[in-house]
Amino acid sequence: MSTASELSTVRHASGGATDALRRSNLATVLGLVHREGALSRSDLTRLTGLNRSTVGDLVGELAAHGLVAVDEAPAGGVEGVRAPRGRPSPLVRVSDRVAAVAVNPEVDAVIIGLVGLGGRVLKRIRVETASARSVAETVTLASAGIAGMLAGETEIRVAGIGVAVPGQVRLSDGMVREATHFGWVDEPLARMLGDATGLRVWAANAAVLGLRAESAFGAGRGIDDLVYMIGGASGIGGGGISGGRLLTGASGYAGEFGHTFVRSDGRACSCGARGCLEAEVTQAELLAAVDLDSARAAELGDRLAATDDPAARSVVARQYEALRVATRSAVNVFNPSVVVLGGFLAALYRGAQAHGAPDLLGEVIHSSRDGVVVSEALLGTDQMLIGAAELVFAELIADPARALAA
Repeated sequence: MSTASELSTVRHASGGATDALRRSNLATVLGLVHREGALSRSDLTRLTGLNRSTVGDLVGELAAHGLVAVDEAPAGGVEGVRAPRGRPSPLVRVSDRVAAVAVNPEVDAVIIGLVGLGGRVLKRIRVETASARSVAETVTLASAGIAGMLAGETEIRVAGIGVAVPGQVRLSDGMVREATHFGWVDEPLARMLGDATGLRVWAANAAVLGLRAESAFGAGRGIDDLVYMIGGASGIGGGGISGGRLLTGASGYAGEFGHTFVRSDGRACSCGARGCLEAEVTQAELLAAVDLDSARAAELGDRLAATDDPAARSVVARQYEALRVATRSAVNVFNPSVVVLGGFLAALYRGAQAHGAPDLLGEVIHSSRDGVVVSEALLGTDQMLIGAAELVFAELIADPARALAA
């Protein structure tokens, strides 16, 4: 016979398991709407395998937390949503009132965005700076920009701040271990920005966050094996996904494609070596070749493709050959099905192809390159902001009730 205390323990354990299951189901539903866009409640029932009443309860709880909104499906249906049979099923979409602040410090600017659930960039500002600066100066610029951007936004609940850092960042606490273009070593950026703003802050390597954004919402969506390489004012980085899992390395520092060795008599790199990809292939040199400044970097691809200046074409040809060497190494090592190029690397690729350059993967081992697709990133200049916001949303989605309480 069980004692009263034993029965109490059994009930408590059962209640705990039920609560854990409910939290897991809330995360599943919110994650689906976040990644897939508006879904009917019948679609959620089909995708989760839960019964209709359970899905209804979960949607109701998420709506009560202000994380989703529920609308009646229009008679004609919604693009991308399978029309239910019979009575229209309520349409569930992410709330317009929950957002994350995203910060991307570069050597020539601090970019700040307000990103809603679903990867929607609601606002974007760029604070120009003359040169690289200290962490304290970056925090001051970022916190002032955040305050200005949020002024008057009384209807939006900010879930936290995500920072995309062009350097190596310890995932556990947002400590910048090394950002060579800024001269930062062991700087507690996340803690300092949290102290300045009063918001929770997460930080990670910028290129890895760009990969997360493209994987969730862009050119890497639904791809289990890919290599992602991106170039910006602060250099070149990237990351990989293998078997559907992000490759982060032991401490989160994987994906430093910018330090792939590409030239034996190459230039000195900020890392201390010579001939690294990011020493040989730079945004500044490409911009100068077509008379653009960094604020107009989004125009670079079209300008490189259109130029008939022999000097500009020579710069493109030289940098493209270095990119071919680095991409060959990445594809031979990781055997992806897709290579995604972002930032000025996408511009370089587009410009080179317009002028008849050889196949980017032409020197990859034949069996490894078979069927590999090269794609430009789809999210453009919003990649880093969306990826930084995903740091915040990952915790929110994993446990909505607890994250909001925190």
